[in-house]
Amino acid sequence: MDVRRRPGAAAADRPTKSRPAAAAAAAPAAAPGDLVLRPPNLRLVLAAMALFLAPFSYLAFVHYPLAADLRRSILICGAISLGGFFVVLRLIPVAARYLLRRGMFGKDINKKGLPMGEITVPESLGIVVGIVYLVIAILFQHFNFTADSIWLVEYNAALASVCFMILLGFIDDVLDIPWRVKLLLPTIAALPLLMAYAGGTSIIIPKPLASYVGVEVLELGWMYKLFMLLLAVFCTNSINIHAGLNGLEVGQTVVISAAVLIHNVMRIGSSKDLETQQAHAFSIYLVLPFLTTSLALLGFNWYPSSVFVGDTYTYFAGMTLAVVGILGHFSETLLLFFLPQVLNFLCSVPQLFHFVPCPRHRLPRFDTQTGLLTGTKDGNLVNIFLRLFGKCSEKSLCIRLLIFQVS
Repeated sequence: MDVRRRPGAAAADRPTKSRPAAAAAAAPAAAPGDLVLRPPNLRLVLAAMALFLAPFSYLAFVHYPLAADLRRSILICGAISLGGFFVVLRLIPVAARYLLRRGMFGKDINKKGLPMGEITVPESLGIVVGIVYLVIAILFQHFNFTADSIWLVEYNAALASVCFMILLGFIDDVLDIPWRVKLLLPTIAALPLLMAYAGGTSIIIPKPLASYVGVEVLELGWMYKLFMLLLAVFCTNSINIHAGLNGLEVGQTVVISAAVLIHNVMRIGSSKDLETQQAHAFSIYLVLPFLTTSLALLGFNWYPSSVFVGDTYTYFAGMTLAVVGILGHFSETLLLFFLPQVLNFLCSVPQLFHFVPCPRHRLPRFDTQTGLLTGTKDGNLVNIFLRLFGKCSEKSLCIRLLIFQVS
């Protein structure tokens, strides 16, 4: 969670908005032009990359006999995505200096009362990841799609929705849009995807739930597009409200995108239907660069965070995962990957809709003497975990929540 100071404006708390808490990256007296970010935590990033990409690589190139053309496309996408990883590592310090000059910075509320809590940290660095991701996705078209490809229209519609969401997220970071308006932003950004969507309108019920529903495939008709719209709205806002700790926003999206990657390759390997295989390959092409670029951002955003990701990243991440699930035709399975976010939303409903009082920041209390966080009565997973399992450090709490996300 941060407090932002804009040019000519006093620092002020932002109402009911969860953000990652960030720690210092530069000396307090440093001028914006002299900003030197803490080096990214490459050990963590490389470990996460190996942990999440190794199973995917094994399944795609060893376990399943995928077609040679598909493996070639995955290799090309992976190579470009890896290049994007290094570009993001290089651009974040550059962009941080520019954002700091424009007054786009925040302070760490979870470290209030300590010297680290008084240091200004560049914010909205999600704009770097979003731009690099779009460039990668656009370049990949040259290697994989022909001018008459039936997937090209939906692919570009997906990129248009993602681009629209990046723009609206950055506008929110600059203008601090009220929550009621925030709900409309994903609705606007999803319009290109809804207009271009020409796929089926049925959903496959996950096997654990099929026996309860009574059918394996449920036809929704026109309601499917309404479901798509609601999914886009939920994904973007659910990541934004499940936040408040160093690395939590980026960490949860890395876990979800890794799960999506593995799910896609397993579906391709186990299905004989060509359209199903193409849909899941399409999803891989969109989520692989998202995973690598997000890992680069995680290196700077992990505890102690040296940059804020801003609403630009949370909205961009939510929309990207939404279009990946929708165009990959596994939107109902995507919700299973979002179960912690669903639970967090359900616990937050009384406060979000003002059935009970909602504070400006639904963050835990920080004890300056012990350096530990204590849970409040606010209804979000961050505070619920602290109430259930007791006081702990910010880093430990984030790790517990990410383990919960994995499980």
